[in-house]
Amino acid sequence: MKKVRAIIYMILTFFVVYFLQANFFTWFNIAGIMPNLFVILVLFIGLFLRKKMGLALGIVFGLFLDIVARKNIGISSIAFGIIGFLAEIIGKDFSKDSRLTIILMVTAATIIYEVPFYLFGVSTSETSIEILGFLKILTVELIYNAIITIIIYPLMKKVGYYFEDSFTEKAILTRFY
Repeated sequence: MKKVRAIIYMILTFFVVYFLQANFFTWFNIAGIMPNLFVILVLFIGLFLRKKMGLALGIVFGLFLDIVARKNIGISSIAFGIIGFLAEIIGKDFSKDSRLTIILMVTAATIIYEVPFYLFGVSTSETSIEILGFLKILTVELIYNAIITIIIYPLMKKVGYYFEDSFTEKAILTRFY
């Protein structure tokens, strides 16, 4: 029951993040560039929930975003799936208590998310090849995501450990082996 409640909370969190991304940050953008809160959310899910939840929820959330916001279905789901899967793998080896480690992970996840969109846009001739323009946009988004991660890190860590406890099976030893 605790796992079902945690998944419901994650889905509700997704819709809150969707509202913030679609409404709130349209007012607070830097040169038209908004942070990508979904990258932070999927990374958070992969780091703390594990058990292939980062991969599964990354694909589901990406598919939802592709259907609602974009005409190219599949790119977000693949990118978020990769981010969630890599976060699961990395989460085992790195400390989630280090703010710098989390910021570097968010930076890498943002790059993993944005580069396929740029390459797909160039390959389908939707965008022209402007590497300096792309790097400018990517740099601003990286800084924006890092600042937001610094701000929400204490909450992210506290909620993350709650979710991690709800998804971790505890081995119970009985008195009579």
